[in-house]
Amino acid sequence: MTHIDARDLADRYAAVWNEADPDLRRKAVQDLWAPDGVHVLQPPQEMRAEALRLGFADAALVARGHDELEARVARSYEEFVATGQFTFRAAGDSSAALEDVVTFRWEAVAVESGEAAGGGLEFVTVGEDGRIIRDYQFPAL
Repeated sequence: MTHIDARDLADRYAAVWNEADPDLRRKAVQDLWAPDGVHVLQPPQEMRAEALRLGFADAALVARGHDELEARVARSYEEFVATGQFTFRAAGDSSAALEDVVTFRWEAVAVESGEAAGGGLEFVTVGEDGRIIRDYQFPAL
């Protein structure tokens, strides 16, 4: 396993969600995640509660492979960044690496105020090539 620079990974991770150019965003997704990489999002509490009410025990949202990951990132970009409401950034000095695991916090920053309006915790496993194999996202408001 090569050395993982957790802060660099966290910064590149946050940057991909802010990328306006679709071609650069696609390249960033391919550079960040392995071809068969998986992104698992724990949805907000209200969405999980509704899924449970409907009889779904697992309300996690999953994107697999570069095409789905790119669509997930593009959707987030369109909803939050392109509207001029938010940008994303790695939060402070919260990143850490241990063998093939990296954790870090990120923030959604309100463009108008410059203040963090939300964020979350990322827990990722990284392959030999330094790209993300599994990505678990825990948003927090």
